[in-house]
Amino acid sequence: MEMLKKIVSAVALCWLLSFSLNGVADEIQDANKLFKQGQLDQALSKVDTYLAAKPKDAQGRFLKGLIVNEQGKPMEAISIFTALTNDYPELPEPYNNLAVLYAGQGQYEKAKVALEMAIRTHPSYATAHENLGDIYAKMASQAYDRALQLDKSNADTRTKLALIQDLFDKGARAAKAPTILVADATPVAPVQASAPVAQAPATAVNKPVVVAAAPVVQAAPVAAVKAETVAAPAKVEPAVVPVKAEPAPVSVPAKTASLQDASAGIERATRDWAKAWSGKNVKQYLSFYASDFKTPGGLSRSAWEALRKDRLTKPKSIQVGLSNLKVTLIDAQQAQVSFTQNYRATQFKSLDRKTLVWAMRDGRWQIVEETTGK
Repeated sequence: MEMLKKIVSAVALCWLLSFSLNGVADEIQDANKLFKQGQLDQALSKVDTYLAAKPKDAQGRFLKGLIVNEQGKPMEAISIFTALTNDYPELPEPYNNLAVLYAGQGQYEKAKVALEMAIRTHPSYATAHENLGDIYAKMASQAYDRALQLDKSNADTRTKLALIQDLFDKGARAAKAPTILVADATPVAPVQASAPVAQAPATAVNKPVVVAAAPVVQAAPVAAVKAETVAAPAKVEPAVVPVKAEPAPVSVPAKTASLQDASAGIERATRDWAKAWSGKNVKQYLSFYASDFKTPGGLSRSAWEALRKDRLTKPKSIQVGLSNLKVTLIDAQQAQVSFTQNYRATQFKSLDRKTLVWAMRDGRWQIVEETTGK
């Protein structure tokens, strides 16, 4: 479970850094720098001073939990993160770190429950899903190990146990490079945040090839005209010349204009979606999601809508800002939009990299998939 711990620590630091872009107190920023530099006592002193004036502050308490954990005080860290989940149940990160601490003590059932809560509050939080998978695998490994102790001749159990242990061995090897970057969280955030976007160009590279090939397909009728006019030499020249002259200039600009219109329409839809969210207009907000939208975490559509309604109506005010918006057309009926989302609510702020997949449904663009990356 060491791999899981390191990954979550890096994510936690990035979470704090996202707040630094939204007006976090200088004391917290200074304490965070000291923490990253390994000066734990000095960092803790600054955080304690800050919390003396603002005992309910989520950022300060979160950072204190990280610090005391690094000081080798997991029980105190558990107490801090547990209190955070009680006071700020909408935040998934405290649940995540609470799960990691439980896992470090071998309390995998408690870790599982904490991660399930993280996913329930933030269904698109990828780290919680990944960590929950690790917890399930660890619990399965223990179960197979117990079964093997009861029946050492069971070859199937021995094979499954070996496979699961190999999974963790590979995971540990894969995690070696990222763990070095834990103390240097600033470069980690851009790399992780751009992960979903990095996949989008791959699709975009393939699809323009198809678009470029479209004129070639349209040229097929020219060949057919030539074939037909061979039998009648007198008509060959008049038939071929007009066919070559007209399709090329007419079809390409039309397709380009169509793609530009689609791109502009998708961008408008994305900004209208954010506007409905900011306006806490639940009905309009939910109307942007297609009936075949992939609800995160395996939730039913009704359960997901109830969760989103609660997230929109609970805060007194919401502001959702979009920047660095990029539209990538997959085809004439589907597109991917990536952007930086600046979310501000009454007691919560976050800066996320988000990707929406839009598809044409009943004559309008609707969201069929939504992912968030820190």
